[in-house]
Amino acid sequence: MSVLLHPTYFPSIATFAVIVQNEIIWEAFDNFQKQTYRNRCYICTDQGKHMMNIPIKHVGSNQGRQLYADVVLDQTTPWQKQHWRTLETAYRTSPYFEFYEDDIKPLYEKTEERLFTFNLRTIHTILGCLGIEKEFKSTSKYEIQPTNLNDARHLVDAKKPFEFSLPKYEQVFEERHGFIANLSVLDLLFNEGPNTVDYLMNQSLEFL
Repeated sequence: MSVLLHPTYFPSIATFAVIVQNEIIWEAFDNFQKQTYRNRCYICTDQGKHMMNIPIKHVGSNQGRQLYADVVLDQTTPWQKQHWRTLETAYRTSPYFEFYEDDIKPLYEKTEERLFTFNLRTIHTILGCLGIEKEFKSTSKYEIQPTNLNDARHLVDAKKPFEFSLPKYEQVFEERHGFIANLSVLDLLFNEGPNTVDYLMNQSLEFL
């Protein structure tokens, strides 16, 4: 059965495990909501768990809600430069940062208009790094209770606690902060490199 997901900013490890193990349908007709992984991801820096947040242009209150697919990135601040600098600082000493940086860095050099499209680019970039080819479909309308789909749209919620047991892998600042589970897939990629594929494929997805 296909799984219904939101494309998010460099998805969490749990979400990316779902992506590599299943046929994915992207939710393209939902409303944008704040405090979700739609425009944020978490990495680990020398200060511990750190959120990287993408600024967006908010519509006026008189316009009501806006579709996630219509959300425009706010380029009035140099967020791309800041995010790349943060990734360099956090992962320069990781085993595989230099191996993948030429694939990741272009995402922060090209200006993208819409958040939805940019998030899809981050996902396709990671899949390319892993040597995985996948084709995706998108919804044509919004359904509260979709039929013939495994609904995993709840994974986009950054506020709701999510119980997902992940085996440990070595992290750059583990001695300082302990193992931090379910960060962005970037953390796994920079620390585990080619082992990332096996790690993701071997995760139990009982929460689905």
